[in-house]
Amino acid sequence: MSTTLQTLDRGLLALEIVSEHIEGIAIAELAEKLDVHRAIAYRIVTTLEQHALITRTAEGPVRLGAGIALLASRFEPQLRSVAQPLLQALAKATRATAFISIAQGEECVVIMVAEPDEGLLRVGYRVGSRHPLTLGAAGIAILAARPPQEEDSDAVRQARKEGYSLTRGQLQRGAVGVASAIATPRLRGGIEACVGVVAMDDLDTERATHEVVTHAQRLAELIGK
Repeated sequence: MSTTLQTLDRGLLALEIVSEHIEGIAIAELAEKLDVHRAIAYRIVTTLEQHALITRTAEGPVRLGAGIALLASRFEPQLRSVAQPLLQALAKATRATAFISIAQGEECVVIMVAEPDEGLLRVGYRVGSRHPLTLGAAGIAILAARPPQEEDSDAVRQARKEGYSLTRGQLQRGAVGVASAIATPRLRGGIEACVGVVAMDDLDTERATHEVVTHAQRLAELIGK
């Protein structure tokens, strides 16, 4: 016997589908993707709209609502509490600056940093640093965790295939970055995040990629509990 609630499951699936359509999605199309009657899709949308998780545009399509941002803001402290020890361990294992970045609009923003006690020449990567999602290992890793798009760059496609992004000199001359998305459960707070390391040219990239992917998976497990 199933232990899930069908109506709740459909509502969460509807949120996921809507989140994949930046320009919005018509209720009729949403009903088709959910494989339900249009009347049921209307009720799902209306319920989610009452909780500000979905909003309807003047033209009709529905998009994510401001309530998603509120959930995300409440989730960040949880992310910080479980991540700091692992981030410090990652910095020590790779002898490089370890970080966690999240997506904010079209930018990638660093929200946590841990420095190694010793090791490679450090890179100026600080909390609050931001750059376009299309540049740097962190941004590319986050884009790679999204559903495939026709406009995806080769770097994003490769990162999606390999499970991590590796870049050289994109944000700072001589800097090497490795990042992997934190694959949280569906719409867990609406956060898109990645963990990674950055150092100069003598970074051991083979070890760094292994450690980054391993720590990203561990963070996803801890956040999902």
